[in-house]
Formats: sequence, structure tokens, C-alpha cells
Amino acid sequence: MDLPVSFIAGDRLVSACRHAGASLARLVYPPVCSGCGSMTGTPSALCAECWRTVRFIERPYCEVTGLPFDHDRGEGLVSPQAIATPPAYSRARAAVFHDGVARKMVHGLKYSDRADLARMMAGWMARAGYEVIGDSDVIIAVPLHRGRLLSRRYNQSAELARKLAGISGKRFLPGVLRRIRATQQQVGLGLRARQENVRGAFLTVPGQAQRFLGLKVLLIDDVLTTGATVEAATRSLLRAGAAQVNVLTFARVASRGEATLYA
Repeated sequence: MDLPVSFIAGDRLVSACRHAGASLARLVYPPVCSGCGSMTGTPSALCAECWRTVRFIERPYCEVTGLPFDHDRGEGLVSPQAIATPPAYSRARAAVFHDGVARKMVHGLKYSDRADLARMMAGWMARAGYEVIGDSDVIIAVPLHRGRLLSRRYNQSAELARKLAGISGKRFLPGVLRRIRATQQQVGLGLRARQENVRGAFLTVPGQAQRFLGLKVLLIDDVLTTGATVEAATRSLLRAGAAQVNVLTFARVASRGEATLYA
């Protein structure tokens, strides 16, 4: 059936108005680099200088924890630590190292209301985590305690999870996992202190477990440091009936000391 000329004209007018609005927005708020603030051609992008400083995580790395080795030791290798103390999750992956521009992006998303960064960050995560995404049925984000959520106004991990769901086509399940204890900030704590800090901090919301019962869950967080937080969240999901849990984060911390454990 042919569309009326008036309908086609109206549709073109709406499209033109949207284009004009976007152009005006770029004029008033010109796109800048998410790392240094210099002018860029597109919004939520990095300039060439900042792009060169991003350290993407590539193989070789531990096939379980995802922490890189210092050199290639062959395909499918697992770190001594992962063998001695297997994590609760099946596999963990991250897109970049938590330093330089990537660290600025994490802080911008988490503390500076830069929710616009989530789309670009999730795109990098989709590239780095294609294996664990393909091996998962649903996506769940590591939750914030309600007190911290009120102060930050949104959960940065949930923003990443929502964007990643849109990219991957996997179903995002918000609100199924709850942080029931207001833990202290993990920054500055050692491994054992981090583990104690998040022990028993997560609980599956009553009546929500059937949404992922028997399914493979992809757990999303912004940064992986010692793994204590995602381990605690993983155990809660497994107790509630998840078949397995994979972990995907935007960044991971790899200090010199940590690297030697896996070298």
C-alpha cells in the first residue's frame, strides 16, 4: 500500500528536525575526548593521543581468571593461583587495564555522572568478552547498597550491563541481586580484608531466582581488583540456582605484585 504524500513529508520533517536538533546540540555542547577533554569529531570518543595510551587486555592470559601472563606460555593455560584456589565463577574477562585514560573513564562513570561513557565502555567489553557473552544466557549487574545508590543516583555496573545487553542481545535482569550490607569502600584494602568486607553482602531477591534458575549468568562490574566482590556475588547467584556464572568487567587492576603471581 502506498503511503500518502503528506505522511511521507511529515516523516521527512521529523527526521530533519531531529538532525537539526542533534547539530544544534553539537554546536552548543561540542563533542570532547572522554580522556583529556580536547575536541573530537564524535561524542563519547577518545582523541588519537588518548587512544594510544589505552592498554587493552589481550592473550596470553589465565583462561580462568583472565589476568595476563608476562609472556606466551601456550594456549589454554591456567595460572597456579587459579589451580590452587579455583574461583567460584567459571571465567573472568576484562577489556582494559585500570590505569591512565581507562581509570579516568571508570571514575567519570562512577563518580561524575558521566553515564554517556557507558556505551563506549560496553562496546570495548563486548569485544574483550565475546567468549563469556556467548557462553551466558542472561546478564546481571553487581548491585550497589541503597545508601550508596542514593548518593550516586545510578549504579555504574547496571549502566554497563544495560548497554551490553543492547549490544549482545542477551537479556538483562535488573533487581534480582541485592546488596544487603553497606560495605566499606574496597579501595586500599588487601585481599583478606576485601573478602571479609563483602562476605554475606549479597542476597538474591525473594521470588526472583526463577528468572535465572538453571541458566548461565554473565555478572557485570566496572573494575576487577582481587575478585572478592564478584566472588561473593557469584556464590549468592549459584546458591539461588544459577547453572554457572561468568564475569565481565570493563577494567582490571594488575599491579606488579599481582602479575608475578601469574607469571
